[in-house]
Amino acid sequence: MTCFFSCKMESMNDELHTLNFLLARLERISADSVVAHRASGVRGAMLRVVENIESGEPVSGQEVKRLIESGYRLLERAAKEKIR
Repeated sequence: MTCFFSCKMESMNDELHTLNFLLARLERISADSVVAHRASGVRGAMLRVVENIESGEPVSGQEVKRLIESGYRLLERAAKEKIR
């Protein structure tokens, strides 16, 4: 039982770190970018989730995973756009 709780907390800390990393990177996407509007929406959702995690409110693991995947996908699209 203790391992479940501590493992869950460790996982949430890793996800919180990843969300903060993505927030910082998504913020740097140029406003001229095609993905800028979408990135803004994902950032808003990430900020709400981070606030919930930090305040101890329950957060859906699926929602966190979806946001992390969306964040990385947007960064990849923005990078490809910059290469062109």
